[in-house]
Amino acid sequence: MGRSPAGWLARRDRLPTSARAVFGYYAKSGVFDYRSLRLKRRVDGEVEAMLADVFGDIEEALAAEFGLEYVDFSYETKLLLPAKLALGYLYRRLPADEHARAESLTRLAIIALLDGDMRDARNDAEFEDFEVDFVVDEADRRRVAKVAQELMETYVQAGLVDVPDSARETYEWAVTRSERHQERDERYRELMDAARAGEEGALETIRSEYKFAPLDEPRAPFTDDEGDLPYLASQYYRVGIIYDGMLDMYRDVGFPIDESFQRAIVLAIVGAQIWLDDIEDYHLDMRAGQLTPVTAEYLLAADEQAARAAVVDLSHRYLDLARTAATAADSPLTGIAVEYIRHEGRPDRLPGDTRPT
Repeated sequence: MGRSPAGWLARRDRLPTSARAVFGYYAKSGVFDYRSLRLKRRVDGEVEAMLADVFGDIEEALAAEFGLEYVDFSYETKLLLPAKLALGYLYRRLPADEHARAESLTRLAIIALLDGDMRDARNDAEFEDFEVDFVVDEADRRRVAKVAQELMETYVQAGLVDVPDSARETYEWAVTRSERHQERDERYRELMDAARAGEEGALETIRSEYKFAPLDEPRAPFTDDEGDLPYLASQYYRVGIIYDGMLDMYRDVGFPIDESFQRAIVLAIVGAQIWLDDIEDYHLDMRAGQLTPVTAEYLLAADEQAARAAVVDLSHRYLDLARTAATAADSPLTGIAVEYIRHEGRPDRLPGDTRPT
């Protein structure tokens, strides 16, 4: 199939998103690797088995906590895609006898990501993603979250004992820098409140401190061109740095992580945060006074149509760069994942859509 027909298929809404992503990546990159489809199935199976094992331990701990014979536990998270892509990337580059070692580190990475996500949920008193199969009140949900997160924290600390000091230091660096960003959340809320109140200079401060804030982290993986992306610094510290640290951990342990692959992952995650989550949560974030790239654009732009166009353009810039980096890293699975993210976006939910209904 030529690239033009593939591009046409990628735009057919009736096709499954996974198929559209495959066709879209081929149309834009000229790369079609059927092995990526088999690789995805293998990675999904391995990670599902890891999660089943980890959640099984949480279920035993919850059963003991609540005096029950059996508990079914699940936790909704979108954080694990980069760990899956890293495992798939290493499967293709490592000899078979090294795969088990890559799986072991990926299990630690997944547990660390779960620990961080659960910790954030507890800090924000957001417990709805902690699901159990028995009736719970608010106090019980807090207990469920506490048991699950503290068990993950215990596993992370035990796992870090077995990695080189440099890998452990990398993990601690990423966590510290991520938490430092969270401490700026109140400042961003103040900026948004000031802008909505029409205070003089508030919009310019949002531009300088949030949209075009300098990236002051020398370890960040970006090229000079990527470093000029709007919102890069704020979003890197918000959602990207933890994956940057994860991939540095792989490298510290001795795995061959290419810089292009690292950039692809971080750019894809930042793009996905804007294109999927921040668009999805736009109305909620506006009501809550939460500054995001999407709410910021609706404050900064001349009107809703200009704001919507800016958000769409910004999201595609991130995803285009992520796809280019994935191709440079010879990681079709990552490129397909980027296109999947693109097709999942719902910019029609934003104000300012002038298309006919």
